[in-house]
Amino acid sequence: MSDSRKWIYQLRVPPGMTVRLLRRYLKRASIVWSLRAPRLAAIAAAVASLTYSQAHAQLSGASAQPQSLDGPWGLRFAPQLEEHLLQAGESAVEFGLADMAYGVADTGIALKGHGEIRASVTVVKGDAVYYDEDTDVADAYGHVHVVRNGDVFVGPEAHMRIDASEGYMTTPKYRFNLTGGSGSGQRIDIVDNDRSVVHQGTYTACQCADDPAWYVKASRFDIDNATNTGVARNGVIFFQGVPIFASPWMSFPLNGDRRSGLLPPTFSVSSTNGVDIELPYYFNLAPNYDLTLTPRILSKRGEMLSENFRYLSPSYSGSLTASYLPDDAITKTNRYAISFVHNQNLGDGFAVYANYNRVSDSNVTTDLAEGSAVPLTSTTEFQQEAGLTYNNGPWSVLLRDQHWQSFTTSPTYNREPEIDVKYAKYNVGGFDFGADADATRFTIATADSTQGSRLVFDPYVSYPMVHPDWFFTPKLQWHFAAYDLSSISSTAPVGQPKTFSYNVPTLSLDSGMIFERSVRIFGTDYIQTLEPRLYYVYTPYRNQTFAPIFDTAQADFGLAEIFTANTFVGGDRVADLNRLTSGLTTRFIDPSTGDERARFTIAQEYYFTNPEVTLVPDEPETDLRGADVTVGASYKIGRGFSAEQSAQYDEEYDRIDDATAGLTWKPADHEVVNVGYRYIRDNTTIDDEPENQVIVSAQWPLTRHLSSVGRINYDMLSHRLIAGLLGVQYDAQCWSLGLAVQKYTEEDDTTGQPTSGTRVLLQLQLKGFSKVDNGLLEQFKASVPGYTPLPSSTPQDSRFSNYE
Repeated sequence: MSDSRKWIYQLRVPPGMTVRLLRRYLKRASIVWSLRAPRLAAIAAAVASLTYSQAHAQLSGASAQPQSLDGPWGLRFAPQLEEHLLQAGESAVEFGLADMAYGVADTGIALKGHGEIRASVTVVKGDAVYYDEDTDVADAYGHVHVVRNGDVFVGPEAHMRIDASEGYMTTPKYRFNLTGGSGSGQRIDIVDNDRSVVHQGTYTACQCADDPAWYVKASRFDIDNATNTGVARNGVIFFQGVPIFASPWMSFPLNGDRRSGLLPPTFSVSSTNGVDIELPYYFNLAPNYDLTLTPRILSKRGEMLSENFRYLSPSYSGSLTASYLPDDAITKTNRYAISFVHNQNLGDGFAVYANYNRVSDSNVTTDLAEGSAVPLTSTTEFQQEAGLTYNNGPWSVLLRDQHWQSFTTSPTYNREPEIDVKYAKYNVGGFDFGADADATRFTIATADSTQGSRLVFDPYVSYPMVHPDWFFTPKLQWHFAAYDLSSISSTAPVGQPKTFSYNVPTLSLDSGMIFERSVRIFGTDYIQTLEPRLYYVYTPYRNQTFAPIFDTAQADFGLAEIFTANTFVGGDRVADLNRLTSGLTTRFIDPSTGDERARFTIAQEYYFTNPEVTLVPDEPETDLRGADVTVGASYKIGRGFSAEQSAQYDEEYDRIDDATAGLTWKPADHEVVNVGYRYIRDNTTIDDEPENQVIVSAQWPLTRHLSSVGRINYDMLSHRLIAGLLGVQYDAQCWSLGLAVQKYTEEDDTTGQPTSGTRVLLQLQLKGFSKVDNGLLEQFKASVPGYTPLPSSTPQDSRFSNYE
């Protein structure tokens, strides 16, 4: 041999010659001429089949070590394929296998009949293979297979430089093993171990390469497996044999990694926008930030442009999203939506954040809704806030400036600025104590409104006595509020002062016990608890009539709220209470897992005196002397079934004031049904509207590949559909299609009356090529709690998968 390269030839072996005799024979021969005998293929075939079977799960330990087949000096069987990197100055051993081997001159070899040349990560197979050692060129003819780094190229002939993994093949078919891409062409140029160029060819990620559901046809493909990037020139995308998109230049990822290039267009039709077409272009600017620009055409409105810029680092992250529609053909105005979010950790407990949202009008959120640029839900207030936070040990500090862009007749107050300081210490000699100090300047754009500054100071101290089977916690709180008003509304109470303050003390006693026992129900063992609880709160009456309502509202109904010391949330009101709440809870716990399988609670509020503090000055006192009963239950039955219910019953008026009920059944992925009900009795004094709604949502398979998604919000008072969504999804091996019809309701900016609209969303996903969501998948997730997205294509886990 002219260099350190070694050759092993697969020979026609004379009958009776064992592997050991063959090895001795090869020691005496540098070139072996054709020997007519059965080919030694059994061992090679066995090794190939067994190593392939282990390709997907790498072994370790003793099971991964080679096993001797023929004594200590004989052949050894390796249970799995392994890659051993060459040391500096070494070259890979080259193997030749064939039915017959011929020497050609001094440096050539001809392998005929199942000829193979193997070197490092390159394999060349063919009916006839000719190799020239000086030029390192292998010419293969007839049923040629070239394997490079696990990628396979098949054609009638190939010409390869073995060490460089470089060459070309005519009329090839190819498959990239790790990414799953495949195709064909008139010619393929193999540039190196990772790069190749396909001329006049096709590309698809479908497994059925002979008749793919989708493919790209182009004059040239530049494929780079190192960066997992493909570029198609003069490309056309075909789906089910029909061209759906064309471009002179398309860049696409070979796997799920992010790559710059055109994304598939999205299409929808709505009653407000007409035909809606988007063509997003994605810029993969760096590993930690990217940009998407989306030109958009709305047949009823005009042309629109959206952008979405995202960034991420170890200490900060954020996004900037903006949409602009000049001269809307329907509204005759320029319309826009801007959203900026930023969060940054400054270290040593300090952090800053910003959340800025602004729109031309509130209907932008529904009229121009699309997946990435503007939200899908209707809203009438948009937050603009920036702040500094500090958290260290018992201290927590917030300094912020908060504005609201509002489109309602009762907007939210701005905070210009607010500083909030909290301090909390636990178990100091058995005591817990802390305080919350908040200073805020409240402003509002509405004319004839009360504005000004407020200082709130809320200290507390408690002494929790907690034992395994009982607890008792006395707690003393103090609420101090001082106001300095800069303007006073004409609707303020008579004699409203500009500067005033008030103090409100609160005493609460919380106690309870915990009993446990083992029970067996329907053949299943549980731990049942019995947990009685008494909660007493006393807050004397303090006149708070002059305090404006800056940020205060009635507390929501719930089992948690009835065990709190205030029926208001916010800093402007503290309810005067002389109330005892008694509750009884029983839970059923799986002793093997600790999972709570069921919980049942009943609680009763008893007011010894009527509360006098009201939310608005002219609100009459309500006679609450007596008892309100609250019940609730949550449980899990069988596989995937869970439910929750709660209700508040007024014994004095013999009526239900508030009730909620919901159940979920999720037996498996892609199978979920949710049913919910909400009832709230109206309160005309504070202009609270009644609510009586049923909400049903579901995701359910119809066939093996077809599933349905739906949601209904039905108002039982007005007997109308408030919102609805009905869609289907078809999931094939390498593509998925989603179609949905959505009905939405919004409030008109000028009239204040609810208006409704309908739109149709269509989304096609080509798995393995590109994924883009035009809002359909996000709408499915938001509409159906427990929704499971469709699976994506799964690439091979190793280049040894399907190894040849």
